[in-house]
Amino acid sequence: MLYPLLKKYLFALDPEEAHDRIMAALRLAGRTPNAKHMLSLLFRLQDRRLESKLWGIRFPNPVGLAAGFDKNAEVYHTLAALGFGFIEVGTITPVAQPGSERPRLFRLVEDKAVINRMGFNNHGAYAASQNLIDYAYADVPIGINIGKNKHTPNQAAADDYAKCLDLLYPYGHYVVINVSSPNTPNLRDLQETENLRQLLTAVKRKTEELERRGAHPKPILLKVAPDMTDEQMHDVIRVALETGMAGIVATNTTLSREGLKDTRTAQQAGGVSGRPLAERATDWIREIRQELRGQIPIIGVGGIFDGDDAYEKIRAGANLVQVYTGMIYEGPGIAKAINKRLLALLERDGFSAVDQAVGVDA
Repeated sequence: MLYPLLKKYLFALDPEEAHDRIMAALRLAGRTPNAKHMLSLLFRLQDRRLESKLWGIRFPNPVGLAAGFDKNAEVYHTLAALGFGFIEVGTITPVAQPGSERPRLFRLVEDKAVINRMGFNNHGAYAASQNLIDYAYADVPIGINIGKNKHTPNQAAADDYAKCLDLLYPYGHYVVINVSSPNTPNLRDLQETENLRQLLTAVKRKTEELERRGAHPKPILLKVAPDMTDEQMHDVIRVALETGMAGIVATNTTLSREGLKDTRTAQQAGGVSGRPLAERATDWIREIRQELRGQIPIIGVGGIFDGDDAYEKIRAGANLVQVYTGMIYEGPGIAKAINKRLLALLERDGFSAVDQAVGVDA
C-alpha cells in the first residue's frame, strides 16, 4: 500500500494539521462519484463469521472507529467505506466550542502513542444533527458520542446531555454518554457514584420523554475512564446497570505516563492513547466483563493496532472493538487487516463466529 509514503508526509506535519488535511480528503472523496465504491472494493472485507447482532443492530464486523476522528459527523459515509463495522462520531456538545488552545495534539512515535487535550472542539449539536440526517444510508451502524460544554458546571451537566439528546436522539443507532474525557475540567467528577446516578437517571428520563413523543428507542452506552480504582469501577458499573445503560465503552484515554519512552513529549497535558494504554484497557475490559456477568455488551478500545490486539480484547470480554490511534500509525487499511487476522485466529481456535470468542478469557 501507499500509506508508508503518505505517513512520512503526514508525520512531517503538525498532528492536527495532518488530521485536518485527511478530513479534507475524506470530504472530497464523499463528493466524488464512485470514490466510496472504489474505497469499499479496496478496504472492505465481508465474512459472516465476523458479523454480530447487538441491541437489535447488525454489525458487519466488530472493528469500529472510535469517537474523536469525525467530531462533527461530516465524513462517516466515507469512513464506512474503509471497512469499519461501525463509526462513532463526536464528542458533540450542545453548543459549538473551539476546544483547547493549539497545539493540543502530540505524537509519541517511539511509544506508538498520542497525547491529546482537544477539549471537545466541535460545531455543536445542531450542526451535527444536520450532518446526520442521512445516517441510515451509511451502510454500517453510527454511534453518537455526547458530552457537556466546558463552561457548564457539573450541577447543570444533565441539562447539557438533555439538550444533545433533544437534537440528536432521532439520528444514529446508539448514543454514548461521555463522562470520562480528561480534557474537560471536572468532567470525570461525574463518574462519582451519586453524580453519575443523578446524571444517568436524568438521561434515562429524557430518552423516555423523547420516545413518548415518537422517537425510536435506541441503546444508551456509558464511556468510562481507565484511571479508576477497583472500587470506583464497581460503583460505576453498578450505577450503569441500575439506571438502565445498554452497554459500556472501555476505555477513554489515560492520564498515566507510566512506561513512556518519549519523556519530553510525555510532559504535555492531556490523555494518552495508543500502545501504552493497551494492557490497561484489556485488564479493565476483563474486570468489567466479570462485574457485568454478560448482562450488557462492552465496546473495547485502547491500543489496538492489529488483529491480535483486537482478539485479546474480544477474548477478555469486548463484544466490539474500536481503533483510533492505531489508524494514525497503521493507515486506512487497519480495519481490513484486523478482520483478516481475526478470521485466521477464529479458525485456529475452532470458533465459527466472532461472538463465540467473546469473554472466553474472562
